Amino acid sequence: MKIKSLKGTNDILSPKINKWRHLEESARRIFECYGYQEIRTPIIEHTSLFKRSIGEETDIVQKEMFTFSDNANRSISLRPEETPSVARAYIEHNIDKQTGLAKFFYIGPMFRSERPQAGRYRQFHQFGAEAIGSYSPYLDAEIIALMDEIVKTLKLKNYEIQINSLGCGNDRHKYKKRLAKIAENKPRLISKLCVNCQRRIKNNPLRILDCKNPTCRELMDDFPTPFDCICEKCLNHYEKLKKILKQLKIPFKENRFLVRGLDYYTGTTFELTHTGLGAQNAICGGGRYDNLISSFGGPEMGACGFAFGIERLLLACESENIEFKINKAKTVYIAALDEPSYEMSFEILHHIRQTGIQAHMAYEIKSLKAQMRQANRLEAGYVIIIGENELKSKTFTVKDMAKHTQTSVDKKELLKLVAKQ
Repeated sequence: MKIKSLKGTNDILSPKINKWRHLEESARRIFECYGYQEIRTPIIEHTSLFKRSIGEETDIVQKEMFTFSDNANRSISLRPEETPSVARAYIEHNIDKQTGLAKFFYIGPMFRSERPQAGRYRQFHQFGAEAIGSYSPYLDAEIIALMDEIVKTLKLKNYEIQINSLGCGNDRHKYKKRLAKIAENKPRLISKLCVNCQRRIKNNPLRILDCKNPTCRELMDDFPTPFDCICEKCLNHYEKLKKILKQLKIPFKENRFLVRGLDYYTGTTFELTHTGLGAQNAICGGGRYDNLISSFGGPEMGACGFAFGIERLLLACESENIEFKINKAKTVYIAALDEPSYEMSFEILHHIRQTGIQAHMAYEIKSLKAQMRQANRLEAGYVIIIGENELKSKTFTVKDMAKHTQTSVDKKELLKLVAKQ
């Protein structure tokens, strides 16, 4: 029986993997330029980590997490996102005692049991940034600027940054109470919402603002937004953030319905959307989570971060026909013409690789014509031909595949020649 990959998972092969590497390496350079250091956390965590941070009433926890019991009967989950894991690592390793502001970036797979569709898979990949240790609006601005820099580096154009503020924990509590009153006093209005939103308004009311159902979107004008309950301190923070973004000439749009419906978000929320992705158009999202560290037993620490969906970012690039400029490695192919030549060919192959140049050869004796076809497929810059004549003369025939010329050189000159390509 032929075994296939699980539904909602993908093998990433060449040449597509080159685009992934370009994307990741571009992001890595920008993260490091902004002073963010890489962190790698386990892909499995205690389920309670995500329940406490993301929220037990969220769709992620209730429907989408891959959760199982291990041999010790512990509840384990594959990480559906990275922020809770970074927060856990920050506390576990006492990073607050080592540095003031801690700045991390990560790249890796995440897991959610969603219905697979374009850009949304059960194993998907993200890269993101987390900054822990400041309540300043300048940190929010840095995180948004970092996000903006990544898409600008990729030459994306058809994107928009949307921002909002959820206010502090007290503001969120006031807002939930207002929604609860609406649910109690206006049952006819609530009945017009989709089934999911009728459930959410009781258990996780912020999520109704994020619903993509067209009927629910039309009804939102009849509901208050979190911004209607924002306190003066949070309003000042938000106004300062907008002023900084304008100074940096980073365009943005205010969206009062932007909530990022995870329980740990407070204050600033933002998304980067793209016109080429349809209704599910977000390729990056994030915001502040000032209460998350303390909720895990750590110190009171302001924090802010974001996550890009790599698959969705690639789709956005494809929709704009963006060609990644990928530097091809220098490549040499060695064609051994007979068994006596093979030993020398393999030795030269080894020496060339030690100089840092990619080198290939066949592992069975084939005709020169077949080996030249293989060299063309590999886009080799040079082909070194070694046969009976080359062994006798101790010189090697070198074909320059771009110039369609060939020359004979000794072993010492050979390494110098291929290094020049």
